[in-house]
Amino acid sequence: MVAPMRIVIPEDTGRIEVVSAIAGSDTRLRIPGDQKAPDHRQWFCFEAHDCAGGEQVFLLENAGDCTYADAFEGYRACASYDPEGADWFRVPTELDGDALRIIHTPQSEVVRYAYFAPHPAARRAALIDAARSSATASVRTLGTGTRGGSVDLLSFGSTDEGARKLWFIAQQHPGETMAGWFAEGLIWRLLDSDDAVAQNLLAHARVHVVCAMNPDGAAMGNHRTNAAGVDLNRCWWEADSATSPEVLAVRTAMYEEGVDFLLDVHGDEHVPHVFVAGAEGNPGFDDRIEALEEEFSNAMVTATCDFQTEEGYPKDAPGKGDLRTAGNYAGEAFGCLSLTLEMPFKDHNGAPDEERGWSPERSMNLAGAALEAVASVLDVLRD
Repeated sequence: MVAPMRIVIPEDTGRIEVVSAIAGSDTRLRIPGDQKAPDHRQWFCFEAHDCAGGEQVFLLENAGDCTYADAFEGYRACASYDPEGADWFRVPTELDGDALRIIHTPQSEVVRYAYFAPHPAARRAALIDAARSSATASVRTLGTGTRGGSVDLLSFGSTDEGARKLWFIAQQHPGETMAGWFAEGLIWRLLDSDDAVAQNLLAHARVHVVCAMNPDGAAMGNHRTNAAGVDLNRCWWEADSATSPEVLAVRTAMYEEGVDFLLDVHGDEHVPHVFVAGAEGNPGFDDRIEALEEEFSNAMVTATCDFQTEEGYPKDAPGKGDLRTAGNYAGEAFGCLSLTLEMPFKDHNGAPDEERGWSPERSMNLAGAALEAVASVLDVLRD
């Protein structure tokens, strides 16, 4: 008698539909759309139980109907045996017509598979608790999502009026979980009293971090939207309390605190590189901001091999920047250096890792490079 394989959907970040799960044959699955926004479909995360003992094939039948279906070309799924959710590796994955085939011989009875390594709510809570208990940081809740998830602001460093105001925001798109790992790496460095780069920066700057802009969407396993079905990175110009309270809360705090620099941290499904997108399409874009963008990018290249400037998005034409996005909105509203950082779901082809591809560890390490880069432009962020 063939025993059924159990597919378990994790309460936090889990998302999959089971068609059939029978040990010894292909496990047939479907990727569901975002709740309240079913046209957004890309994220998956599930656990396979009772699956050790031979090769397993997981067939995601509707991958060809996903929002970024062509992004599955050259993609390898993430897998983990780690109950803490930090250690992930890549497994063979093939796009076969409309289906995505994950092929793996598990070495454990329980394996978690995901589009990218989730950043669990428990880890985020531990970060917030560490900041709250630190004498050098403060935490305040700016608001909640429509489902009640807390949007928290972690602040570090100088409270002098003249201190530079630096902002890092992550996971507006909840399925871009590499941004959550980036925020974790950033926060631990800011809390490290022995980190000379971080401590020197904090002596002259006030650093604000929102490690999860979209906590509801993350908990629901959405890829791109919040609990109201809204793409938060398309509503900064007209955020409202009914459908995008997360953005409204953070935007209000920005006006209260001031902004000299913003890094909005994301992941890109298609591009196998790490890069930044600037605000060249903004009406207020000028030579000063252009020079700052170039100086920051050059500093990132110096700081890490996991960053490059050759590949990325096409530049917006003058006056054609989308002010609904955080990067363009903040750059225009505050006249500041405002960038969107993109990390890959695949690998950074400039420095590939065959075993892990782009990973939580690399995302966390990239945050350190970003701190070094912003430190190098700190004195010239204002006129």
